[in-house]
Amino acid sequence: MAVTHFPFKAGRLNLFTITLVAILCTAFYLVGVWQHSVGKAILFVGGNYGCTTSTATFQTSSETAVVDLDFTVHHTAADLQVIPKARRPYLPPCDPKLYEYTPCEDRERSLQFDRDRLIYRERHCPAAGEILKCRIPAPAGYKLPFSWPESRDFAWFSNVPHKELTVEKKNQNWVRFEKDRFRFPGGGTMFPRGANAYIDDIGKLINLADGSIRTAVDTGCGVASWGAYLLSRNIVTMSFAPRDTHEAQVQFALERGVPALIGVLASVRLPYPSRAFDMAHCSRCLIPWAQSDGMYLIEVDRILRPGGYWVLSGPPINWENHWKGWERTAEDLQDEQSKIEAVAKSLCWKKLKQKGDIAIWQKPTNHIHCKKNRKVFKFPNFCQGQNPDTAWYTKMEPCLTPLPEVSDIKETAGGQLLNWPERLTSVPPRISSGSLKQITAQNFTENTELWRKRVAYYKALDNQLAEPGRYRNLLDMNSFLGGFAAALVDDPLWVMNIVPVEADFNTLGVIYERGLIGTYQNWCEAMSTYPRTYDFIHGDSVFSMYKDRCEMEDILLEMDRILRPQGSVILRDDVDVLVKVKNIAEAMQWECRIADHEKGPHHREKVLVATKQYWTAPASEEENQEKQTSEN
Repeated sequence: MAVTHFPFKAGRLNLFTITLVAILCTAFYLVGVWQHSVGKAILFVGGNYGCTTSTATFQTSSETAVVDLDFTVHHTAADLQVIPKARRPYLPPCDPKLYEYTPCEDRERSLQFDRDRLIYRERHCPAAGEILKCRIPAPAGYKLPFSWPESRDFAWFSNVPHKELTVEKKNQNWVRFEKDRFRFPGGGTMFPRGANAYIDDIGKLINLADGSIRTAVDTGCGVASWGAYLLSRNIVTMSFAPRDTHEAQVQFALERGVPALIGVLASVRLPYPSRAFDMAHCSRCLIPWAQSDGMYLIEVDRILRPGGYWVLSGPPINWENHWKGWERTAEDLQDEQSKIEAVAKSLCWKKLKQKGDIAIWQKPTNHIHCKKNRKVFKFPNFCQGQNPDTAWYTKMEPCLTPLPEVSDIKETAGGQLLNWPERLTSVPPRISSGSLKQITAQNFTENTELWRKRVAYYKALDNQLAEPGRYRNLLDMNSFLGGFAAALVDDPLWVMNIVPVEADFNTLGVIYERGLIGTYQNWCEAMSTYPRTYDFIHGDSVFSMYKDRCEMEDILLEMDRILRPQGSVILRDDVDVLVKVKNIAEAMQWECRIADHEKGPHHREKVLVATKQYWTAPASEEENQEKQTSEN
């Protein structure tokens, strides 16, 4: 059978089909472009992934369009309780009663431990199964703290709703309650004329003005007025006090914008390296210095720099004039002072001066003579085989921490430090001496310059960090050599530098030699601080460091606990890690975006910028009634 061909008709059909398909494709493309341009902002904008800024910019083939995006909060604190179940956050708010929850200093848990030597007031953290999986609320009515330097003198009552100290310490002029705020007159038990006048008295005995004294520690700090007023003299103080019957001492200090931690001298070392502080201070801190074989003075000796000073005021100093007011016998106080003097001598300290209510001792610059006089002082012996910088759950021992060897009696053990501010950028002795292997003077110089550039980039990403005075209390979760803090030293803020106990190098001693402060921390546990401590948190490769050690969620919940409402976070890490962090952070209702590395988009390391939203616990019925009464 013959086959007949119709070439003309078939050609017309194929042309018609092609034309129809082309028209349909063009139409769908144009519809898609129109929907995209008016309805959505793209995911990647200007180097940021997951844009949460107030405007989003994107480009089509012919023009640039700007769409205003509204990211303001459209709910109140009470709304958090009535969000439909399908929209309820993955990590919900905790019970409102937990607004001051400090996991490792929880009062109920502490009662399970020995009261001898205040062991029950040390860190006792919850077990893995006891860690809360919720967000700690701010108290109802919480406000952003006053800006520094006004915050030194004022704090909002709604932020620290405790009046106990205004009653207990009324005569000492620690703190006053005035309408909706607390006022801190700068008084103290042993400085009724105020902290400034008291510091002036110390300055008449030792030089506080030449930069040789930069770092200080205040044991039993109260509301940290001593440290607050030293800041104006370029002396930065690590203040600490236990969480005890004097409610919220450390919390008051932090609200004032003063460095502080919850801590106590008990059975374990303080979380600082050896030779950290130029000056240690106790003003009626009620520490039994002469008891337990002088163990607490031995610990102060460990953290005190060669040639450093110990300042003591209050019992038993000047007991001759105070014994009746202290409600103790003259014999008892005289005996206590004699025992303190004996312990100090056994540590080879020299008593410099005692004038009025203040006594000052000085630690030797090396241990040449001290080793020779062990024949006279049989106790304490020098420690053997201990790492003097190890101080995380490390038991105190009644032995004297040996200073690094010197070849001459005039030489300073461990190396001479420059005065502040030259100390900040000079190569620290721990590095120049080679005691930190694989970290050289060149590494230090390059690291300092690296962080100067990184912090400049951070300020471009976070306008609030660039605004002087917006942030006061900063935390660096993995500080290494302290470069982040050093780059911010001219801003009106302070940085708590953290060296994780899991870090490859114990560099906290270097940080102190730069004239900065910090502490050790295991981020699988909570920090020894109150909720809402920090305005800003920075972390470099923290989550990579803790991979497979503990849950990312627990670390982020702890960050949320200690971050103030409307505070910010900058984390740098591998992009895959940050994507996981971002998912959890958004479940905590943080606003997040991921930006490129400062050197461009071709680096796997990225920078996550996040802000914690403002929200509080709902007001109680009693608080609502008080508010209605005041309004009427």
